Amino acid sequence: MHHELPRNSPISGVHYFLRGLRLVFHPQLRLFVLVPLAINIALFIILTTLLVQYFDELTNWQIPLPEILQFLEKTLKWVAWFLIVVVVLIGYGYSFNIITNILAAPFYGLLAQKTEELVTGQKLPDESLLLMILRTVVREIRKLVYFLTRGLFIFLVMLLLGLTFFLNFLVPIVGTLWSAWSMSIQYVDYAADNHKTDFGLLRRILRKRRYSSVSFGGVVLGCSMIPVLNIIAMPAAVIGGTLFWVNEVKGLQVTRPPAENKK
Repeated sequence: MHHELPRNSPISGVHYFLRGLRLVFHPQLRLFVLVPLAINIALFIILTTLLVQYFDELTNWQIPLPEILQFLEKTLKWVAWFLIVVVVLIGYGYSFNIITNILAAPFYGLLAQKTEELVTGQKLPDESLLLMILRTVVREIRKLVYFLTRGLFIFLVMLLLGLTFFLNFLVPIVGTLWSAWSMSIQYVDYAADNHKTDFGLLRRILRKRRYSSVSFGGVVLGCSMIPVLNIIAMPAAVIGGTLFWVNEVKGLQVTRPPAENKK
């Protein structure tokens, strides 16, 4: 499998996720999908209920316009409605991913391990369940800190763009690119963590595979924004992220930036 696709290609990024979907119910993986799937269903019910309750209020939000711009009121309302819908759906998909991944991290680590063993035929070193749980939870906290700190900066950029009349159309673009990058890191990292790969090193590798990374993360984000589909999309993303790891990341040597080489 891992020699049949071009590396660092938008096509391969999409392919990893689609193949992950096909492998979700593979007999050797099915058991490791069931528990996170149950978590996803419970979370789906809670978040979708909240989204439905508050969606109308968000889309009916009014922004007072200066008198000179009132002739554009109808057009601006449609633009504002579109931007709000896109941002709300991105937030819904992003929240669904973050919360699910914290709760299901140990199971996703096992799923990534079994997926890699299935596609490579090579068994990974045994590890006790307790150590895997501790390792994956610590790693999720590390990722969460990264996402929150960088995400705050991205939010401020989006806020500034949203307040700039002729640049506010960039808000969903910036939000989508950041979220796609985050999804790529999130789901390739389960296999990386199984190999004790440093989190910073993984990010540098994925930057070198930016086309595959953004396309893979973008597909995951898109599916996580669609109710019902997002239930199955998360385990499929773990499997797809493992395929990404095997084909494009595993064994790739990335040197540290010069500043990091200095003692």
